[in-house]
Amino acid sequence: MATKSVPARPVPRIYLATPELDDPQPLIASLPGLLATADVAAVLVRLKPVDQRSMISQAKALASAVQDSGAALLLDGRVELVARAGADGAHLTGIAALQEALPSLKPDRIAGVGGLATRHDSMTAGEIGADYVLFGEPDALGQRPSMEAIAERLQWWAELFEPPCVGFAASRKEAYEFAAAGADFILAGDLIWNDPRGPAAALAGIEQAIRQAYHAVAGKAGAEQG
Repeated sequence: MATKSVPARPVPRIYLATPELDDPQPLIASLPGLLATADVAAVLVRLKPVDQRSMISQAKALASAVQDSGAALLLDGRVELVARAGADGAHLTGIAALQEALPSLKPDRIAGVGGLATRHDSMTAGEIGADYVLFGEPDALGQRPSMEAIAERLQWWAELFEPPCVGFAASRKEAYEFAAAGADFILAGDLIWNDPRGPAAALAGIEQAIRQAYHAVAGKAGAEQG
């Protein structure tokens, strides 16, 4: 796996995760306006398990709304639906799921992966072809590492490896810390949809936190070089 060179680092971008969707129509109607409020690189779609025909129809409708706004659409798992739904890729959990999905996703679609409990798992994911690695998401029991541990893992990865890293943020403070640590993308889900101000205000706030972190780190680096 290639190690990372050190060009000027771009501002981290948002990776927006939907709630588990039963009826996606309300979200489809609001997506264009929502995605226009911030720099969203991709949307991770979580579909409630129903019959395959319905899920394909739902994913197709979402894909049009997301892709027309300039973002990529990934399905949470559901690798078998990706091509038929016109999705850009899938997010997998764990090395075994990634290995199983790679033949059907590569080379044309994105294969991202989370559920990486150890550094060894993370390096294995990069070596076998993951397009990004995700750190900090809850496990099956809803448990997460500390904010400091997630930031440390992101910093380690960003300094050494080429594939992008994503930090799962459960708060604006985490979005700031993970962007400062070196995350290429910040995954934001429940903190967007559960914000009492509404998702557009929440999304704009997360982007502001990311940019503040980016400029703080860039300013510090410039001062050190000077």
